[in-house]
Amino acid sequence: MASDYDVAIIGAGAAGIAAARRLSERGCSVILLEASSRIGGRAWTMGLRDMPLDMGCGWLHSAGRNPLVTIGEAAGFTVVKGPNAWESHWHDLGFSPDEQEAAAAAWERLMQRLSSHSPAGDRVSDALEPGCEWNKYCDAISSYVNGVPLNELSIQDSLAYEAAATDDNWRVEEGYGSLIGSLLPSRVRICVAMPARRLSFSGHGVVIETPRGTIGARAAIVTVSTNALVRGVIAFDKQVDTHLEAAAQLPLGLADKLLIELIGDHGLEPETHLIGNPRKAETGSYYIRPLGRPIIECYFGGRGAARLEEAGLSNAFAFAVEELAALLGNGIRSHLKPLIATSWGQTDWVHGSYSHALPGHAHARTVLAQPLEDRLFFAGEATHAFDFSTAHGAWETGLRAAGEVLAALGRAGSA
Repeated sequence: MASDYDVAIIGAGAAGIAAARRLSERGCSVILLEASSRIGGRAWTMGLRDMPLDMGCGWLHSAGRNPLVTIGEAAGFTVVKGPNAWESHWHDLGFSPDEQEAAAAAWERLMQRLSSHSPAGDRVSDALEPGCEWNKYCDAISSYVNGVPLNELSIQDSLAYEAAATDDNWRVEEGYGSLIGSLLPSRVRICVAMPARRLSFSGHGVVIETPRGTIGARAAIVTVSTNALVRGVIAFDKQVDTHLEAAAQLPLGLADKLLIELIGDHGLEPETHLIGNPRKAETGSYYIRPLGRPIIECYFGGRGAARLEEAGLSNAFAFAVEELAALLGNGIRSHLKPLIATSWGQTDWVHGSYSHALPGHAHARTVLAQPLEDRLFFAGEATHAFDFSTAHGAWETGLRAAGEVLAALGRAGSA
């Protein structure tokens, strides 16, 4: 069968767009297949109330070395630099300075034990201090960072991320999702609402079956989420089984945002932060007036996010309002107007937020990233050795996969 394209890319998130850019720059004919109705994947900016609101990734993590900072600024986007309020607690409401210090110290001791006196196994929760009053606080932090509690995390995987991450986290004023989407080159053919149903090896290339027909390519890059792979949204030949097994060891955690609009004279200061109840693992993290906007970005992770998805939108907003009222007083209720929320666990083609390695399976990232027969390649945040769970990590894996494709096609040295 003749190849219709040099490369077919499945998934138009950060990894797919990065690969498409690199390959098209090298003169490859590229088709990008996206199952949903929009590009960007887990980078998604929605315009509401004349505000660009990031429903997925919203922070340029490790900004000092994040390649998307330079790329975004060159593309005309406004990168808002400087400190953020994540580690502060506004006016110490419901969380005294002594308690904040004790909770932070408990987290630091946990990190130190992981790096210097790790438990015999590879489960982060095994390093918790027995009976420590801040263990639930540590689980809450993990739910925001990883989307799961500490008992589901690999120590080796967590240390790889911690060793590389920095504390400089910046925002894109126009939206991180808007930035990612803008980087798709016009010369790449993009097909949205066109899921790949099956990918097979054929001759010297691959064949991809879609609802609109069959596409042939010399090579393919798969960037869809690990949860989608495990759910079998794409059927593969038996040669891919090892990769699918690796994907099962790298499930997506869950993190959701609830955005609440602030109305009237609420008295809340911009760029401030509250944690709902630091003694509960399933509590919310509330970023108040990010970039000075009249909203509260309510963030829930892990089991807390899962329970809110199960409870439904109105109940999720009610939970957030109750936590905020407990801290700010009942008078705040009249200033809170539910705006929008995500449900990443129930989002078709994704089914979660970002990956984590199960205990004992950090090596699965390397397995999933391995090319197959020089014509099937994998990218996406789950394939990054240490910047997993980030948009820039996904971006870099797209560039890595594109480089592997160019080498396989004999174009590694082309202009």
